[in-house]
Parts: sequence; structure tokens; C-alpha cells
Amino acid sequence: MFYHLFFENLVNFFQPFEVFKAITFRAVYSTATALVISLVLGPFMIRKLKQLRIGEHIQEEVEKAQQHNEDQSKAGTPTMGGILIIVAVLISVVFWARLDQPFIYLMIFTTLWFGGLGFLDDICKISKNQSLGLRGWQKFLLQTIGALVIAVYLYQWGPMEEDDPASRTVLFLPFFKTIQPNLHFFFIPFATIVIVGTSNAVNLTDGMDGLAIGCTLFVAGTIGALGYMTSHETITQHLNLSHLPVGGEVTAIFCASLVGAGLGFLWYNGHPAQLFMGDTGSLPLGATLGTCALLIKQEFLLIIVGGIFVAEALSVIAQVISYRTFGKRVIKMSPLHFHFLLSGWKESKVVIRFWIVALILMLIALSTLRLG
Repeated sequence: MFYHLFFENLVNFFQPFEVFKAITFRAVYSTATALVISLVLGPFMIRKLKQLRIGEHIQEEVEKAQQHNEDQSKAGTPTMGGILIIVAVLISVVFWARLDQPFIYLMIFTTLWFGGLGFLDDICKISKNQSLGLRGWQKFLLQTIGALVIAVYLYQWGPMEEDDPASRTVLFLPFFKTIQPNLHFFFIPFATIVIVGTSNAVNLTDGMDGLAIGCTLFVAGTIGALGYMTSHETITQHLNLSHLPVGGEVTAIFCASLVGAGLGFLWYNGHPAQLFMGDTGSLPLGATLGTCALLIKQEFLLIIVGGIFVAEALSVIAQVISYRTFGKRVIKMSPLHFHFLLSGWKESKVVIRFWIVALILMLIALSTLRLG
């Protein structure tokens, strides 16, 4: 909105308004806007959720693990704080993104669809007074429908290089940049898996104060920086990246807003948490990160920078397969962060060490840009 108001309409009257054309300028202020919104609205949301008695229900095993480490019980802490993140992100995006670019509406759709699904799941948990909301197949089906819509859109009208429609379905591999397979129609199931997988991975990581949102900040910051890089031809030539100006700009602005909203949410979600995001926050966070990675052709780099999310998801998969096949557990409790909690680590130590690993993974992911 500000881009169209100041740069397109008022720049002739006041030349400094030309700064609104710069992606970096709008990314910085989209971060600041989302941060301020989440900080200001946070206390109101916490108070309102308490009045409505919308509190977190904790699994018995998790409750025992917390008591084992002498951590305070989290039962009853306001949940569905993901609404705060969604509101801050969407307002910031509307203010600072170019609204003449269709991919911004794709990101808004992704946020609202998966946010709505998470909201429905959280409402079911609260109404049943238990930690399980929608049935697994119901949640997976709704996730798949939303992801499939996004995947088909990207297949038909996604970003491409130099008016080359075939580049929409090309994959770029971080360590093998000369190898660029074209998935053609199989891009649709691939993109669907990326979005659903990332959405669930972030959801599984959301189990400790500040863990999921802290790791999300590292991933969103990296993807946003890569979005800015892919929007500039000279940078993409130097780093051997896809030149995707429209997709890159949308990704940069959206991820910048996500970082701002995430920082504001972390203010209230840090240990001891005053507010949980719930599935209302974790599902859209993962889905939007996956969609942003698809917009800039960095799906495999997402695996590296989002390694914490990958490890959390794999720990659950391995635990389920091992227990159902051999009747034995691979780790003490899944997802992975609960294993360390039961191993005697304090929750704050688990979270901080996972953040450190997330930072290292971010540096590794950025280091691949010089390869190829």
C-alpha cells in the first residue's frame, strides 16, 4: 500500500519518496511494523484469551517430564497466540508489499488457509479438553487440499526466469548447482509435499517455550535474505541463483514481516511463556516458509536451514515405525526436544541449544551460495 501511495503517486511531489521503491527499505520497515503490532497487541490478546479460558492442555507424559525437571506446569497457559502472529504479518504485508504482484495474495491465502486449519484444530482441542483436536487424517486432508491449490498455481503461474515457462518446475540443488532437473508435472506433488511437510515439522517443534518461533526466525531470516538476492540480476549471476524478481521481492517482504511478528511473539513466548502459538500459529508458519522456499527455488536449502524442524519430524517418524514394528522406542520420547528434557536437560537449556544449532545451520546454508 505504501509503495503505491508514496512511490507511484507522490514521488513527483517529493523526490525522497523514491526510497519506497527499494526492497531493503520496505523489508526493514515491514519488520518494524510487525514487531510493534505484535508487542502492542500481545497483552490484550493474553488478557482476552484468559477471559475466554482458552488455555493449553498438556499431555500427561509431557507434564511428567516437566515435573521431572522441576519446571512449572504449563497447563492453562493461553494458547492460539498464532492469531497475534497472523494479524501482525498480514497488516505489515498489506502496508509494505507491492499489492500489484499476485504472489503476495498467494502468501495471504497460504497464511489464512493453514491458520484457519490450525484455529479449527485448537478449537477442537479446547472443546474436548484434551491435547488432540482434529483426527490425523482430517488435518492431513485439509493440509493437502490447501497445499495442492498452491502447488497447482505455482505450476501454472509460478515465477520463471526470462520468460521461460519450463523454469517454473526446475530444481536447484545447493551443492550441485550444475545439476538442475526439471520435474515437469511432478512438481505439483513435490511442492505439495514441501508445504505439508514443513507445516507439520514446525507444528511438531512447537512444544517448548520459544523453541518453534526462535527456530522460525533463523529460517525466515535466511529465506528472506535469499528472496532479496534472487530479485537482483547481478547478485543471482554472481551466486548462480535463479533470477526471480517478483517471487524474490514477495518472499523478502513477507519473511521480513514474519521475523518482526516472530520477535514480538517471542517477547511473550519466552520461558516462562505467557502465550502459546498453538496450531493456529505453527501450521501457517511452516506452510508459509515452504511456499516462500518454492517461490525462490530454494526447497533443498530449506532442508538445511530448517534442519531442526527436519530432525523433529524424523524423530517422530522413527519413533512410530520402531514402536509399531519392534515394540521399542528409538528415543525416550518424541519429538526430539522431549528426549533431551527426559535426559535431564532443563527446558531453557534445550531451547537455547536448539537455537544455537539453528544458527549454525543458517550459516551452513548461506555458505552454499558460494558453491557452483
